[in-house]
Amino acid sequence: MPGDLMGQPGANNSSSAQRFSASSIQIEPTDPGDVPMPADFRIAIYENLLAQIKKTGKFQHIYRSGDTDAANAPDLVTLHTKAQRFTKGSQKKREVTTVAGATSLTLRVQITDHAGQMIVDRDVQGKVRFLGENLRATYDFSKKVANIVRDTF
Repeated sequence: MPGDLMGQPGANNSSSAQRFSASSIQIEPTDPGDVPMPADFRIAIYENLLAQIKKTGKFQHIYRSGDTDAANAPDLVTLHTKAQRFTKGSQKKREVTTVAGATSLTLRVQITDHAGQMIVDRDVQGKVRFLGENLRATYDFSKKVANIVRDTF
């Protein structure tokens, strides 16, 4: 399946995938690329990723981008996200119709090791379809990334 764990021939699901070991992760800010994604969504993605990855309990240290202490971590992995698609919906439309106004975002999620080797490379979608504010899509996205982390480490 394209975008699945790299170097995993024949791996059909995450439970059969190889597990990697790392005690530290550094989370980089979302790269909007050519996608017109508002700054509040990029910030919410970043903060939600920090919170959800911390909840996994997989890492002793979680570093923000630019933290100089990360350079000393021996088995550091780095999480990168890049916007692929973004549709800002309408909370009001969702509340009135429940079939219109969905907010969705798709980001490329890449986790690399200290040497830059790809561990994870896949597109992940976050969305809010029914009730909830538009930024809830960033929470949905972050929970899915946390599940990838649980399955990978």
